Amino acid sequence: MIFTIAWRELKGLFLSPLAWAILAVVQVILAFLFLSHIEGYLLLQPQLAALRHAPGVTELVVGRLFASAAIVLLLVTPLLTMRLISEERRSRTLSLLFSAPLSMTEIILGKYLGIMVFLTVLLFLIALMPLSLLMVTSLDGGMVASGLVGLALLLAAFVAVGLFISTLTQYPGVAAISTFGVLLLFWLLDWSGKEDNLLAYLSLLNHYEPFLRGVFDSANAVYYLLFVVAFLVLSVRRLDADRLGG
Repeated sequence: MIFTIAWRELKGLFLSPLAWAILAVVQVILAFLFLSHIEGYLLLQPQLAALRHAPGVTELVVGRLFASAAIVLLLVTPLLTMRLISEERRSRTLSLLFSAPLSMTEIILGKYLGIMVFLTVLLFLIALMPLSLLMVTSLDGGMVASGLVGLALLLAAFVAVGLFISTLTQYPGVAAISTFGVLLLFWLLDWSGKEDNLLAYLSLLNHYEPFLRGVFDSANAVYYLLFVVAFLVLSVRRLDADRLGG
């Protein structure tokens, strides 16, 4: 049943103009930034040639692209997750889900998986940009792979937060704005957490930056997995409270 719900969500997304608009807008923005990073790299080449351990095209183009993609997707993900549960609540179809032979865990995981499959398609399209450079130059494959894994984990965290916020309201607009606010808070904790180890550890950015440098630390991966599990559990408990309350 999890895959049935996921397929329903994925099908609904691809039938929605919003999803296609998001795919197009994200690609246009990131393509523009990608070309800008390439242009900047070409302008810096004379200076880089004089350095002994100069950063290469992977660091200056691909790494910056993935960093930009994280910001763009932080803005976009709330638009994809805002309707997951809030739309069901607003259209009064949530009670139908409760009456179906489904557990709350299956509902949450199905909706989560549907959005993640859509974002995996988006991630694949983003990955084609740096991979296109292989036609003219070589890349640090480990750094590219690390950056993609980090971006995938970051997206998983974004969706988990958005899904939980969507369980709290029947208004998609409120869910989108609230999700953006929570994600921005977790993103900016790095700024206020320089002297506080706990705040620094909770920062999404702190755990993403090592992936951009090509450093795959299992501790950072575990952080994202725990982050996702925590918000999925909160979502399940919220739906269960709604079911019992109804």
